[in-house]
Amino acid sequence: MSDTESSESGAHEHHEHHDVEGPGYATPQAAIEQAEREKIAYVMSLYVGTDVDAPDFLSIVDVDPDSETYCQVVDRVEMPNKGDELHHFGWNACSSSCHVGGLERRHLVVPGQRSSRLHIVDTKDRENPEIVKVIEPEEVHEYDLSAPHTVHCIPDGEILISMLGNEDGDLPGGFLELNDDFEIEGRWDAPGEIDMNYDFWYQPRHNVMVSSEWAAPKTYYPGFDLEDVEAGKYGHEIHVWDWTNRTVEQTIDLGEEGLIPLEVRFLHSPEAVHGYVGAALSSNLFHFYEDDDEWRAEKVIDVEPREHEDWDMPVPGLITDLVVSMDDRYLFFGNWLHGDVRMYDVSDPKNPRLADRVWAGGLFGPRHPTGENDRPVIAGPQMLQLSLDGERLYWTTSLFSTWDNQFYPEEGEKGSVMLKADVNPRKGTMTLDEDFLVDFGEMPNGPARAHEIRWPDGDCTSDVWQ
Repeated sequence: MSDTESSESGAHEHHEHHDVEGPGYATPQAAIEQAEREKIAYVMSLYVGTDVDAPDFLSIVDVDPDSETYCQVVDRVEMPNKGDELHHFGWNACSSSCHVGGLERRHLVVPGQRSSRLHIVDTKDRENPEIVKVIEPEEVHEYDLSAPHTVHCIPDGEILISMLGNEDGDLPGGFLELNDDFEIEGRWDAPGEIDMNYDFWYQPRHNVMVSSEWAAPKTYYPGFDLEDVEAGKYGHEIHVWDWTNRTVEQTIDLGEEGLIPLEVRFLHSPEAVHGYVGAALSSNLFHFYEDDDEWRAEKVIDVEPREHEDWDMPVPGLITDLVVSMDDRYLFFGNWLHGDVRMYDVSDPKNPRLADRVWAGGLFGPRHPTGENDRPVIAGPQMLQLSLDGERLYWTTSLFSTWDNQFYPEEGEKGSVMLKADVNPRKGTMTLDEDFLVDFGEMPNGPARAHEIRWPDGDCTSDVWQ
């Protein structure tokens, strides 16, 4: 399908609303219309890299404004071991499996980035989840893989996990597949298809998957070193896969302006052949798309570096996470070092237009964005999550333990936070909610870091449609 033949922004209008036998929603528009407002959030929470000698945990956060425990962590699921570095996680099933009767969006797959341990958490009781299975690192290492990152549910109940290194924490990485009984099915890809790995997103209707690159675990685990970039140890490419054959059909080099391409997001419409990837170090956003059976990537947003009195070089924005609204109208991303969240109108996917932004923490944002009497916000916006109706944007502030300690050492001492902005999709505006702050510095064992966020009924960074 050529770019001119594909739908730019109105693809949802043409979807047929069919009965859903399995998990999720029939279409992205159905998710917008049928989903109830989120009441609890699941948040990755960790002690790795702090002075607290305790296991990482899954936080259950009350985000219901009518609740007496609003903005509080109401329960915690502690991991059985210390040192996992919980990072990204995902569901066993999503809207790509809405045709599969009997399958539930019920279990979370919670990897340890450092340990390579995989935890299966049952959320049947949403406010009191429990660990029901642990896949130990030795089982993962049998496939010469380590450092699990992105978890995506795929059609028919399988689960795909991007792995950033080999058994020893070197390159190459790859992908691990679990079956619907949470057993390791095997390696999804053939060894050698890629060298570096990080995030991925698939569009089954177009038989395509796009993956990005970070570095070998041994490179980024200790912290960031600019010499590693100069030595070519960090990624600058995205890979276009044949989804069915599990082979890389095209590799696109993003060049010097595409250094460390992290999060990958396709538009939600299954008809769309447009997506975005944020290059963290270069602080650029690239639009990738299919045109006459070839995939292309073009830089569409530049975040200019800024001078800071404590830095001997201009400070990059450091784009780390991005999220696209369910109607494919808006894209949001955070600049972790600068301290702002940006909202872009992507109705024309090739020409994003800045709609609004808010500042909170970071090197240039206010330290007390929710009020002078509230606890300080140290690091900038990091992991983002949007409500299904597109009206509430939430974020946390921890990136990775060693990188946190390097750039924001106070984060480990005081803990991170979860903040929220109210979004008006009709006007294209955002307003920081000064009454919302979840303080992860107030945990029973001591201050903790907070990372990725998910909703029990699916979210804008995990649901895929066929």
